[in-house]
Amino acid sequence: MMNGHLNMRNVTFLVLDEADRMLDMGFEPQIKKILLDIRPDRQTIMTSATWPDGVRRLSSLYLKDPMMVYVGTLDLTAVHSVKQKVLVIADDDKEDLLFKNIKNMSPEDKLLVFVGRKILADNISTECSMRGFSVQCIHGDREQYDREQALDDFRSGSVRILIATDVASRGLDVNDITHVFNFDCPRDMEEYVHRIGRTGRAGRTGVSTTLVTKDDWKNAARLISLLEEAKQEVPHELVEMAARYAARGGGTRGGGPRGGGSWGGGSSRRMDFRYGLHPHPLYHCLWELRCCCELGCISGVSR
Repeated sequence: MMNGHLNMRNVTFLVLDEADRMLDMGFEPQIKKILLDIRPDRQTIMTSATWPDGVRRLSSLYLKDPMMVYVGTLDLTAVHSVKQKVLVIADDDKEDLLFKNIKNMSPEDKLLVFVGRKILADNISTECSMRGFSVQCIHGDREQYDREQALDDFRSGSVRILIATDVASRGLDVNDITHVFNFDCPRDMEEYVHRIGRTGRAGRTGVSTTLVTKDDWKNAARLISLLEEAKQEVPHELVEMAARYAARGGGTRGGGPRGGGSWGGGSSRRMDFRYGLHPHPLYHCLWELRCCCELGCISGVSR
């Protein structure tokens, strides 16, 4: 499109899936370019598991007469089929704890390890290989072929450990992941929900382990809210961490809503699938377009 080799003027149906994630990754200029190059009388569907300001702004600019459809609650919640473990430890102890978990894996387990930096993903992958563990690695600096090969190996079970950055926190379709290990605590709790949602899928149960250090204290209160909502154990060290952060003038308790507000100042209509309202056939289409993800989502439709 940027080079003029692709004409999008005949597109009449546009889907923006994971709009919040695309904005987080800095693709807003590309999204705007695509939207401007497509005929204005198109139908647009925007799906998003969260409802941040960037998505609201995008919807107000490019969706006409939008209808808001949400599934489940607008509050940020973690999938209840996952047993969540949170460990407050020193940063120097994280690697030892990771390899202790790897050594305790059963032959049927599949482990997805999330780290915060690409270089760390490479380093842990190398260390795993040196210790005799079969492992793959996926992050944004790897070539597309290598990333696809890593995912294929993980899906097939030829490797049972995948080290990843947040590039794999959404859209990773592997139903038999048994464990998620957050080596680095995510920067926000929306990402935490997406990470642990990679396990406990398709009717299965799963286990997530999250390592929290003193540098993560600003997220402690929201993490406690997620754990309590899912009726999970809350370590007292995490409670103390949240109290210290609040005493320093940090944020308050509560996960906060994923959505809310209007669609950019315009009027909007809302349909809640939890109640016995009569759905338009379009809603079934939305459902098929991942509007019904396990975390709940918000979708915008313009006509």
